[in-house]
Amino acid sequence: MLDVSCIYVNYNSATFTVAAIQSLIKKTKNTVTYEIVVVDNGSEYENYQLLKTSLERLNIDSIRIYRSRINTGFGAGNMLGVNFASPSKYYAFINNDTLFTQENTLFDLKLFMDATPDAGICGPQMMSENGDRISSIDHHASPMRQFLKRDFMEWMNPVKYPKRKKIYTEPVSCGYVPGSFMFVKASSFNEVGGFDTALFLYYEESDLGRRIFKKLGKKTYHYPSQQYTHFQGKSTEKSVLIKIEQKLSLLYLTKKHHGRIARACLLYFYTVKYLMSSPLSSKKRKMFMALWKGGSIEQSLRNNQIIFKK
Repeated sequence: MLDVSCIYVNYNSATFTVAAIQSLIKKTKNTVTYEIVVVDNGSEYENYQLLKTSLERLNIDSIRIYRSRINTGFGAGNMLGVNFASPSKYYAFINNDTLFTQENTLFDLKLFMDATPDAGICGPQMMSENGDRISSIDHHASPMRQFLKRDFMEWMNPVKYPKRKKIYTEPVSCGYVPGSFMFVKASSFNEVGGFDTALFLYYEESDLGRRIFKKLGKKTYHYPSQQYTHFQGKSTEKSVLIKIEQKLSLLYLTKKHHGRIARACLLYFYTVKYLMSSPLSSKKRKMFMALWKGGSIEQSLRNNQIIFKK
């Protein structure tokens, strides 16, 4: 059994993916046994070919690449990687727009998880491409978070809701860590069924952390002793459709974990919010229309994907 299966998902960003993998290899010594599983998630064929050729040039047996001819989204893309992964103690789900910047990150995270029986997930400190710290903990998506806002929750109960903007020097348990780098105990991940593939984009890490805690009592930890760089937004272009997807995922997750009434309240709140601002913005009008139609997951970008011939 390997120590770690590292899973990357590529979507029309081969150059970033190759750089991310090269940084992992450069910064990882022979202190852990690992493999790299790369899933091309329905990229344009030229981008997939560039990725495949570039990885073959590295001539490393522990790197394997698989292609999906349709974009299945973040969770399903990673689940495809898990499907092809070798038996491992841990999964490292790593965005392709990241870089390893410190020595032996995988080994350090493994040591922490091995020594922390109640840990199911951990994540290192995220840094911007300019070297600035980026908040690397968050509180679970919920109606309370949307209505009361994070700062009030942290003031109200700092133990349950640790401050996101604080600089930590020791590991701290939290709701969830960014999906750009999650180090997950494979047995816990497998037991809860992995990512919810109904989510195309957004909140997969919140949902996973919540289910692992509810079912197994395993916590999520921020591990600040290790850092990585994240080129935020490079793997997913921002647009009004992406923002709509975020709201659809939030509404889906709210119903799943808090029930129909909570979802209805949240839907009403956002529908009114975007109705009030829609006369001033075409983007806000599109947001309003998606919510006016019910904000159902059936409107997801998942249903607009095409299957490539090869």
